[in-house]
Amino acid sequence: MIPLVDLGKQYQNIKKEILQKIEEVLESKAFILGEYVAEFENKFAKLHNVKYCSGCSNGTSALFLALSALGIKSGDEIITTTHTFIATAEAICHVGAKPVFVDIDPKTYNIDISQIEKAITEKTKAIIPVHIYGNPVDMIKINEIAKKYNLFVIEDAAQAHLAEFDGQKVGTFGNAATFSFFPGKNLGAYGDAGAVVSNSTDVIDVVRKLLDHGRSQKYLHELVGYNERMDGIQAGILLVKMKYIEEWTKKRIENAKIYNDLLKDNPAIIIPFSEDKARHVYHLYVIQVNNRQAVMDYLKNKGITTSIHYPVPLHLQQAFSKFGYKKGDFPVAEEVSQKILSLPMYPELNTEQIEFICDEITKVVR
Repeated sequence: MIPLVDLGKQYQNIKKEILQKIEEVLESKAFILGEYVAEFENKFAKLHNVKYCSGCSNGTSALFLALSALGIKSGDEIITTTHTFIATAEAICHVGAKPVFVDIDPKTYNIDISQIEKAITEKTKAIIPVHIYGNPVDMIKINEIAKKYNLFVIEDAAQAHLAEFDGQKVGTFGNAATFSFFPGKNLGAYGDAGAVVSNSTDVIDVVRKLLDHGRSQKYLHELVGYNERMDGIQAGILLVKMKYIEEWTKKRIENAKIYNDLLKDNPAIIIPFSEDKARHVYHLYVIQVNNRQAVMDYLKNKGITTSIHYPVPLHLQQAFSKFGYKKGDFPVAEEVSQKILSLPMYPELNTEQIEFICDEITKVVR
């Protein structure tokens, strides 16, 4: 059996360190925020070459907190991609704003930057580019548009730990960026966790207050806030894993190259694409095939787990029907969603397993 991601194998490799750290946190009684969260924030900020990091409860709350800290409110419009996990647009709705979707680039699957300007109105306040699958958006072009129209930029880097564009780490291009540490992410906790990063003291100060009931001191509340704090145990686990994230990222990139070399000459398969200036970190390894269901069924019978990220674009989700989008509005995303297939990808995946997967795929693709 080859799973889509093997968290069990990763845990076995670092089990001793993880258990020691959990015990350390429990002995310290720093269960919510506290010293381990602070240490994590400092080290994650340095890892991404950004000034400030605020740990929080999950990646969705990170987006909500970043939008809130930038003053996004009811009546505002936020431009983002239709091809992403729903959390990106949920957070926009949670602050009362309207998500304005844009189609995707057929090669990178990221937001089609050439389509952004025509989506801008007098109500537009920000752009949220999503580094989908770990493949960084061209943030230089995004920032040019944002500067031209005086818009905020919030990078959704939930899938893109350590990704880079033009030698610069994601999370450092915009007014703020958000990360998820959902267990299956490249850097994952053993439960939910997230973070907001920024080079702005103003943004991060508001985020820190909002996630902790609007306060900076106990029982002195400057804002009406929320309870979106990071747990100390999750911070401790992330501190252990952070020591290995660069090594794990390199292994993901190596595995993607093996996949690419084995699949690139098959005309029935479209392999992932990334721009020359991009460091794709392969949270997911996503191909396109025409007979997807047949491929999934065949591989399942061979003990190979696959998945689809994502089968229905956001503009066609019932949750967003009130915004009036319809089938045909974003043809690239709609077509891609019928063909994309996520193959097993994790640092512990070995060459023999990848060769087996590729051999089996070539027997069934049409």
